[in-house]
Amino acid sequence: MPITRKQFLTTGATAAMPLSSRGAQTSNARPKNVLFLMTDQHKPDCLSCEGDKIVRTPNIDGFAKSSVRFSNAYCTDPVCTPSRASILTGLYTHNHKTYNNTTPWPFEHKTMAHAFSKAGYMSALIGKMHFVDAQTHGFDYRLDFNDWCQQLGPMTKLFAEELGRRNSGSGMPQIDDLWRDFDDPWKGVRELDGRKGATHPGRVSKIPETHHFENFIARESIRFLKNHGKKQPFFLISSLLKPHDPFMPAQRFADMFPGKDMKLPDTFGKVDLNAIPKRVRNSIQGANVDMKDPAETLSHIAMYYANLAHADDALGQVLKALRDLDLEKDTIVIYASDHGEMLGEHGLWQKFQFYDPSCGVPLMFRVPGMTAGEARCDVPVSLVQLMPTLCELCGLTPPHKSDGESLVDLIRQPKLKKNTKVYAEFALQTPSAKYMMRSGDYKLTHWVNDTPELYHMRDDPKEMHNLAVLNEHKGRVKDLEAQLFDWHRPTEAKV
Repeated sequence: MPITRKQFLTTGATAAMPLSSRGAQTSNARPKNVLFLMTDQHKPDCLSCEGDKIVRTPNIDGFAKSSVRFSNAYCTDPVCTPSRASILTGLYTHNHKTYNNTTPWPFEHKTMAHAFSKAGYMSALIGKMHFVDAQTHGFDYRLDFNDWCQQLGPMTKLFAEELGRRNSGSGMPQIDDLWRDFDDPWKGVRELDGRKGATHPGRVSKIPETHHFENFIARESIRFLKNHGKKQPFFLISSLLKPHDPFMPAQRFADMFPGKDMKLPDTFGKVDLNAIPKRVRNSIQGANVDMKDPAETLSHIAMYYANLAHADDALGQVLKALRDLDLEKDTIVIYASDHGEMLGEHGLWQKFQFYDPSCGVPLMFRVPGMTAGEARCDVPVSLVQLMPTLCELCGLTPPHKSDGESLVDLIRQPKLKKNTKVYAEFALQTPSAKYMMRSGDYKLTHWVNDTPELYHMRDDPKEMHNLAVLNEHKGRVKDLEAQLFDWHRPTEAKV
């Protein structure tokens, strides 16, 4: 029988927890806190600890040295809102039914915030979560883009100009319905920068560093830790926008990455266009119209790295505060991103793809009493598994059955061998729908109304040789598709 919040706070939660879940608990009655650090659109191999020689992420890399790092972690849907709904509900897109960035999260699907709040934690969300409408989905404490704009005051115009147009994915509007009746209030007011497409190649931001969204999130997360960290157990999500566009970091970070020092990915311009789905071919051939000049392309890559460095700096501020406030030993810390970024791989940009740079994500866990130093787990895992994992670590009852199983056994034993399958979906209920399954060394993408893709991830980690177009692999494709359809049978939307 669940205990009440009052019982939890007066007697502690440890006695009410199953023995198997007490490994992450302190010696006293108070349960572990949870700090969930998030970025948006972090390409999974853009980390020094993953071998990137250009990137500057000292704080994430430092965190990795005391964490279990999942090297084959995947999002459930390579776009913001559906992926984030999966993270918080533990459900795949076809079950939580948040199909795209304009679909509100259904009220009936409760989140991990509901579970933590019910158990007596103060649940807090500071930063981006892309709820689409005004629901809070179980959080007791919330600050977001609208609060940041209140602090920016007249400088909000600078951010509107960096976006160039309405772009709810970057926070303006955060709730799209608020602009629908009267249209974009910045139209005719913002100074345009001459871009031809939706995303500027990148430049130094005109917003002072201390006023960037990432600095706001860091400051407010630290304020939360100071004001509430010692009073009761907390579940805090600190969620940044960067490295997501606009690719306009503060001057200090832009100076770290001269465009001339960048290079195009090895796969850029090397894809066999006859062996890939038509929609991928169209995306490559119609890539960002503002990056036809090679110098602009390299500048774009540089500004992405600068955005990531800016995000890393903000995360470092929060991690330092956790130590300074003597909360580190009592806090489970997770780092993840909602999806990746192609960043020129295959000649593609942004996300939306099932290739690892887009669908893969960085994922790290540090659990006091369970993780002692740097460890790497190569088992394919999914962000849909985060909700049951955190509930098990903290001895909570999940709000409903998850589509993913807990990762606690892999956190305890990173070298454990497991035969797992992970899945992803995109553009459901449209003629462009596609579904991905990673099973062992193979990754299959089933496209509705297009050519399938099959890659052997150990032999072909860059996903350059589509085995699905070869006769000798037709049987394997058919077998893997049958396994995929056992998980979920796609609706065959017609063109």
